[in-house]
Amino acid sequence: MRKLVVQQWVTVDNIAAEEDGGLSFVSGEPFSEKTDPAFKASMMGFGDSIDTMILGANTYQQAKDYWPYAEEQGEWGEKVNNLTKYVVSSTLDAAPWGGYPAATVTREPVATIRALKEQEGKDLWLWGSLKLMHSLLAAGVVDEVRMLVCPVSRAKGTRVFEDTRNLKVLEATSFGNGLVLLRYGVDN
Repeated sequence: MRKLVVQQWVTVDNIAAEEDGGLSFVSGEPFSEKTDPAFKASMMGFGDSIDTMILGANTYQQAKDYWPYAEEQGEWGEKVNNLTKYVVSSTLDAAPWGGYPAATVTREPVATIRALKEQEGKDLWLWGSLKLMHSLLAAGVVDEVRMLVCPVSRAKGTRVFEDTRNLKVLEATSFGNGLVLLRYGVDN
């Protein structure tokens, strides 16, 4: 069975979006001349383990005008653009992705994810989309949370976990660029 893996960039105090919704704390861009080789290898390995991306409507709106044209992202950008995509929205009827196949729009995220998990394939990736992530955690369909922890704190903003959760440590890896990857299994 496929897993739903959530990935969030976070601060050391569990903030995944600043009060204005921004991510100014994100560091360690994975693909540039300054990229930590171990971090790049980790991200590429993760990219090889997934074939489907799930996005909330707001994250989709932020991503659709950048990623299909992000040639500077190199191989990572190719991986992102070639994933099968689903956008959760109650208002969108279509979700184009530049010259790549459009995303499928769903109004039933839990049912869609349960159906996708039953199909053959690699894991599913929920990227950002905090409101959607919180609802999917509550519905018990999230299997793993990957947090890319940046070496900063913000004190205020939206947290990854806003309720009580029992988690199982799967991995804790630090990189030379100051980031730490924390992977947790979610008890549903």
